Order: sequence, then structure tokens, then C-alpha cells
Amino acid sequence: MAAAEKAQRYEAFVSDVLQRDLRRVQEQRDAVFEQQAQVLQLRSALSRLQDAAAPLRTQVDLGCNFFVSAEVPDPRRVFVALGFGFFAELTLPEALRHLERRSSLLQSPAPFRLSDSLTRDGAKIRAHIRLVLEGLRELQGLQEPPVTSDP
Repeated sequence: MAAAEKAQRYEAFVSDVLQRDLRRVQEQRDAVFEQQAQVLQLRSALSRLQDAAAPLRTQVDLGCNFFVSAEVPDPRRVFVALGFGFFAELTLPEALRHLERRSSLLQSPAPFRLSDSLTRDGAKIRAHIRLVLEGLRELQGLQEPPVTSDP
């Protein structure tokens, strides 16, 4: 009976703690990658905007793929979201410099890169899950699963 209770506690630990932590780390890593993609997309759009002639004609998505035509009389200044609900009105070169700084923070040198750190954390959590599952297998007296080769 004690072995069955231990097995249930280990299974609960894997599903309640380790799996939840793994999901959280993966969501954070995905958010960092999303921010990097947004910075690259915005940098590309601002570069094209520098080359555009005034006034700028464009279409704006109001939501649910409902577009309206818009005209920007002077596209030399843009509002940039700084975070926490704050915006700054910047010229296009200032906005590009701001994006360069933001990009360098997201893509810092390898040992300090946030996405790499989150990837390592996820690998550690997966290793802990595998270790606990291996302990459960031994505790329950199950045979080792057959070894398969990954393609």
C-alpha cells in the first residue's frame, strides 16, 4: 500500500508541478520569440515608411479583417509603445534606434540570452519529469520500455 501511495504522490507531483512549470517556461519563451518577431516586423515597416512619400495612403485593420482606407499627411513622426501603457512620439530615425536597442536586449550575447535561458530551464524540467517517471517505473516494478530510434 505504501508503494501505491508514493506512486500517486509522484504522479501528482509530475502533473501538478512539473508539467505546469514546463508550460509556463515554454509560454515565456514563446512570448520572447513573439517580441523578437514584432520588433523585426516593425523595423521593416519603419524602414519602408522612411522611403515613402508624403502623404501616405494605407489601409488599417479595424478588426476581424475589416479594413478602411487612411491617409497620413505627415508620416515623419510615429508613436512607439514603450511598455506599461506609455507611448513616445519619435521621428523615424529615433524610432529605428529605439528598435535597435530593444532588439539588442532581446538578442543579448549567448550566455545571457533570455530565450536560451528559458530553453535550458525547459530542458531541466523535462529531465526532472523523466527522472521522476523512471523512479515511478522502478517503484511499480514495470519493465523498461523498448528502445526506439528517432528518425
